[in-house]
Amino acid sequence: MLELYDGSLQVEKILANWYQEVKDKNYGAFIPFVGIVRDEDGIDGLSFDIYEPILTQWFESWQKRVAPDNAILFMAHSRGDVLNHTSSYISAVVSPQRKAALRIINDFVEDFKANAPIWKYDLVGGKRIYAKSRSLPLNGAGLLADTKENDA
Repeated sequence: MLELYDGSLQVEKILANWYQEVKDKNYGAFIPFVGIVRDEDGIDGLSFDIYEPILTQWFESWQKRVAPDNAILFMAHSRGDVLNHTSSYISAVVSPQRKAALRIINDFVEDFKANAPIWKYDLVGGKRIYAKSRSLPLNGAGLLADTKENDA
């Protein structure tokens, strides 16, 4: 299940809803990950743009990838502004087996950071400033590509 919200995520409500959805389905593990915006480098928060069609495709490919483990992934992410000390990202995995769930949540979060089509901005003094130094290239998109490669 992929959910997108405007602004900060209501962590307790989202996790409770996911838990209620799976608690009677005989899964042995429910492992969430909650990302919290840190107060660092003088930012007031973060802001996010999302390309939803590619994000949906990426997420659905992950659901297929974990199906052989009888696992299911959940993910919630913010659009727009998210202030410090609130959440912009939650993911969770349910699986019959704890070890598989631990492996999946780690791999999923790492791949999310590297490949999800979500662009991050710092919020500083009421302005959105593209966080290029903390952004990664999106595979195949040409975004953030090395300028030497583009000049060739």
